Amino acid sequence: MTNALPVTLDDVHDAAARLKGVAHRTPVLRSRTLDALVGAEVFLKCENFQRVGAFKFRGAYNAVSRLTPQQRARGIAAYSSGNHAQAVALAARELGSTAVILMPEDTPRSKREATAGYGAEVVTYDRYTGDRVAIGEALAAERGLALIPPYEHPHVIAGQGTAALELIEEVGDLDALLVPIGGGGLIAGSATAAKGLLPGIRVIGVEPEAGDDTKRSLAAGARVSIPVPRTIADGQAADIPGELTFSINKHLVDDVALVSDDDIRAAMRLAFERLKIVIEPSGATPLAALLAGRVERVPRRVGVIVSGGNIDARRFADLCAAAPPAQPAP
Repeated sequence: MTNALPVTLDDVHDAAARLKGVAHRTPVLRSRTLDALVGAEVFLKCENFQRVGAFKFRGAYNAVSRLTPQQRARGIAAYSSGNHAQAVALAARELGSTAVILMPEDTPRSKREATAGYGAEVVTYDRYTGDRVAIGEALAAERGLALIPPYEHPHVIAGQGTAALELIEEVGDLDALLVPIGGGGLIAGSATAAKGLLPGIRVIGVEPEAGDDTKRSLAAGARVSIPVPRTIADGQAADIPGELTFSINKHLVDDVALVSDDDIRAAMRLAFERLKIVIEPSGATPLAALLAGRVERVPRRVGVIVSGGNIDARRFADLCAAAPPAQPAP
């Protein structure tokens, strides 16, 4: 089936060749404690250790590397809540180009500062009233820049799929793969790689309860728009699946689990206390789905894409703080 879709396993392999020696081959973590809690063998592909702290570097570099020298000389534009912003900024710098990034005004400070730190110019907008696609396209056209969207691009999708490719190459057969869903690029690439290598694998997406646009869209068989989600998982605050990503995901994604903000906090705490890793809220949603029992029929061997770890210390501490004890009734 993947051969009829806009991104193929061969595209993912080609992206892997471009990324070799540039992107990190991130570690796969195991935990007996986690296995016991979930009732399965869990393999965590830790993209929080990727360059820029998230999987996004894979797709951004793959896409930017394919631009012509003339396009790179004019510069690159992107819109992003944070991780794609940093990824495009770094990819542009690595390939001798420049970047202008459109970011929401409420983007976590650490992500905005990191993007500027990679040399990008940051332009902000209000995510609740502005159309980032329209603003980003206008900005790129006005300045003559090549626009690299965060997920609606075949080269971006293929690059993101290299995370799942590496995971399966390292651990072998998996019965299921859990992947966070925002705009759908990571799961589209991951599903392309996973089902290309393991046709019987279940690919399960995970969304925050407030941002269930992909789950609704899969149920409807068409893209469904929702109000802009308000969730701690800022990287998954999409209001509608991408057109290109949905054209892939409707064929390859088997199910979507939903998690609450409290589920996400609990997963972040467990990852920090027991696994000794820092995960941002969006990166924690697949682990949250397992821990909170949101996945039906948990199989024996489960892969999890931990998509990123970009969060500042104060926000991490606030989100992970234990709930105050219940007060006795007066």
